[in-house]
Amino acid sequence: MTNELYAVVGNPISHSKSPRIHSLFACQTGEPVEYTAIQAPIDEFSGTVRHFFERGGKGLNVTVPFKEQAWTLADHRTTRAEKAGAANTLFLDQENELVADNTDGVGIVRDLQNNHGVALKGLKVLVLGAGGAVRGVIGPILAEQPAELTITNRTVAKAEALVRLFAKDAGATELSACGFEAPDQPFDLIINGTSASLQGDLPPVSANVIGPATVVYDMMYSLQTTTFNQWALDNGAHRVHDGLGMLVEQAAESFFVWRGVRPETAPVIEELRTD
Repeated sequence: MTNELYAVVGNPISHSKSPRIHSLFACQTGEPVEYTAIQAPIDEFSGTVRHFFERGGKGLNVTVPFKEQAWTLADHRTTRAEKAGAANTLFLDQENELVADNTDGVGIVRDLQNNHGVALKGLKVLVLGAGGAVRGVIGPILAEQPAELTITNRTVAKAEALVRLFAKDAGATELSACGFEAPDQPFDLIINGTSASLQGDLPPVSANVIGPATVVYDMMYSLQTTTFNQWALDNGAHRVHDGLGMLVEQAAESFFVWRGVRPETAPVIEELRTD
C-alpha cells in the first residue's frame, strides 16, 4: 500500500515533535501515513497549503504563526474551529474544498482527564492568558461543566472578549474575566495558557491562587520543569503537569479526523518523555 502524505506547517518548524508523534501513530496502527514538516515562508502560507494539496497531500497540521491564517483560508470550518478562531488541522472534503478543524481543546481535556485523572466537572478553574492558545481550549473545557472558569489576562479587555464569546456555551458554569492581579484565592485547577514559560518569565499572579490541593497545568512543555510549574511547586501546588500530553492528544485527534482510526496515546507520551 502506498503511503499517503501528511505534514505540519509552521515557521520555525525544525523543533516540531509532530513528525515523530505521527510516525509512532502510523507504526502502531499500521496506517499508510508518511508525515513530514514544512517550513512555510511567513508571507507564503496560503501558497504552501495549495501546493501541498495539489501534489496529493491528504492532511495538514498547522502551528505558530499560521493557525489564524489556516482558519481564514478554509472554505468550511468545524464547529470547534469556528469557535476557536484558529485551526490546527486541515483536510479536503469530498468536494475538494478545504476544511479547518481545531483539536487543541480536545487535546487538553483528554490529557487532563484520561492521563492525569483530573475530572473537570464541578472544579474551580483559573486560566491564564487570553490569546489564541486559550481561545482554542475554552469551549471544550466548558463542555465538561466546571463550577467556575475565570480567565485572567494582562489586558482585561481581551479576557472579557472571551467571556462574551463563550457566554452561550457556559451553561451553569460561572464564567468571568479579570486582570492578573485580581485572583486571590485557591483554585482547584490552574491552566497557564501564556507563553511566559518559554522566556523563563512568570505571569504576575498571586501565590494565593495555589492551595494544597491545586493541580497546575502549563500548556508549554520542556525537558525540565517549566518556569511556571516550578513556581507552582515552590508555592505548594499538589501536582503539576506540562503540555506534552496535550500535544500528543491533539495529534491523535487530528489522526482520527484524517484516518478514522484513534491511536493509543499513552505509549507515545511515554516514548517522547524518554527520548
